Amino acid sequence: MKLKKRKIKYSAIFFLCWFPLLVFLIDGVLNFQTLVDYFGSYAFVETALLLMVILPTIAVYKFTKEE
Repeated sequence: MKLKKRKIKYSAIFFLCWFPLLVFLIDGVLNFQTLVDYFGSYAFVETALLLMVILPTIAVYKFTKEE
């Protein structure tokens, strides 16, 4: 699989916008410890948050059209 510069650029822009927003929501608004208490597992919450960042970034890479 050959990486395309345009696709990487759009994925990186998405990642740089989505990651801080998610960090703000989780740490500032929802309080991370509250999520850990609710779900009962630090590893589960951490894995879910990582997937919420990685999977949409991969989707942006896959669905970006190369000219």
